Amino acid sequence: MFDELSARFEDAVKGLRGDNKISESNVDLALTQVRRALLEADVSLTVVKEFVEEVRQKAIGAEVVRGVNPGQKFIQIVHEQLVEVMGGANAPLANKKGEPTVILMAGLQGAGKTTATAKLGLHLKEQGRKTLMVAADTYRPAAIDQLRTLGSEIGVEVFSLGTDVRPEEIASAGLTKAREEEIDTVLVDTAGRLQIDNEMMDEMVRIRAAVEPTEVLLVVDSMIGQEAADLTRAFHEKVGITGAVLTKLDGDSRGGAALSIRKVSGQPIKFIGTGEKVEALQPFHPERMASRILGMGDVLTLVEKAQKEVEVADAELMQKKLQDATFDFSDFVKQMRLIKRMGSLGGLMKMIPGMNKLDDGMLKSGEEQLRRIEAMIGSMTDDERSQPELLAAQPSRRRRVALGSGHSSADVEKVLADFQKMRGFMKQMSSGGMPGMPGMPGMPGMPGMPGMGGVNNGRGGKGSGAPSRRQRPSKKKKGFGDL
Repeated sequence: MFDELSARFEDAVKGLRGDNKISESNVDLALTQVRRALLEADVSLTVVKEFVEEVRQKAIGAEVVRGVNPGQKFIQIVHEQLVEVMGGANAPLANKKGEPTVILMAGLQGAGKTTATAKLGLHLKEQGRKTLMVAADTYRPAAIDQLRTLGSEIGVEVFSLGTDVRPEEIASAGLTKAREEEIDTVLVDTAGRLQIDNEMMDEMVRIRAAVEPTEVLLVVDSMIGQEAADLTRAFHEKVGITGAVLTKLDGDSRGGAALSIRKVSGQPIKFIGTGEKVEALQPFHPERMASRILGMGDVLTLVEKAQKEVEVADAELMQKKLQDATFDFSDFVKQMRLIKRMGSLGGLMKMIPGMNKLDDGMLKSGEEQLRRIEAMIGSMTDDERSQPELLAAQPSRRRRVALGSGHSSADVEKVLADFQKMRGFMKQMSSGGMPGMPGMPGMPGMPGMPGMGGVNNGRGGKGSGAPSRRQRPSKKKKGFGDL
């Protein structure tokens, strides 16, 4: 997400390195790069012009304090402007008191509106709000069935009157049901079209008049770029939106939509969709998104994801196992499945400051290697998983695991050697020591994510993560150390 935009912003800062102050001459070169970056990210031209001019005015003559170079100051100014363009702060969803909060979901066909409705339903359920989803898309084949399936998956009720009733009547009947059953929130999934047309807009106006929604959320596909500006303007002028949900940010998003919506409509992005799973919805925080765009990571969102998935008791138990060096293969699999629930390895890694430059090929290779290791662990007995020493002591066990997982004995030996080294690393770290940090090639380690073993540089030696000469196979095999 935003990888190309991040790289362009970095190029803009390079032009300021070595200078002792920000001047008109050096800031012009940097702003040229910023302008090019935004245009290539498919940001609306009007938004680009205003953004660049605002940065120029704030940058020229900006005081650079001791210990801060002009490049760092420029990044600070750009970060602040990005935050401002995207809304300044998180805009929470309305919560009406005494009456059901009605949220109308609008947008074009294919933007992921029905899925976004279900994701929002799950989000509200997790907040303790009793929610009803209303299937008012009577045009798209199987739209009602899709919402019912998703509703069953997340445990949120779906109301429908079929396809022969007018959408505004369905929405009104759903609201009546919510009032009768004291339901907190009503999510109305409406029909989309392949393009904006008067019929679609008129129907939205009728639905709005029927239920008088508290929120009208425009669901926007983040990959449409600057077209988001025209889409937002059209819906806002005709229907009147109160916010947006930006979907498919896990895809090849260039960032244009995220930077255009607020500027065009004056209404905030409230949520972002970061994956296909129904859990992949996050409240939108402009300051966090600005940090991601500038390659600074997003540690707060990463922590929130972890807190959502990790039980305190489990974390304390795992910490004790790491301190005692009793962390075993079963624990490793449990940790990897936890990470999968949080999202893709690549997506999580890029939330860590400094990790935005990781090559996608490296991340995919790491994910593939984790699957290989999980297959080997799946071929172990319960005793072997809890006591890796059994494998170390008996070659016949290693051969059986290799055969069962479709890998070579050398592969299993490499994984075992790296696992034992990793246990030593973790014990030293828990005791306050700082051994060679486990990590992926060319990048720092990730404390708290067991399984990211030491880098195998092929030379062996202390902290290298490589097996001893007697253990090392003739051909370099991948294991924990190569993740």
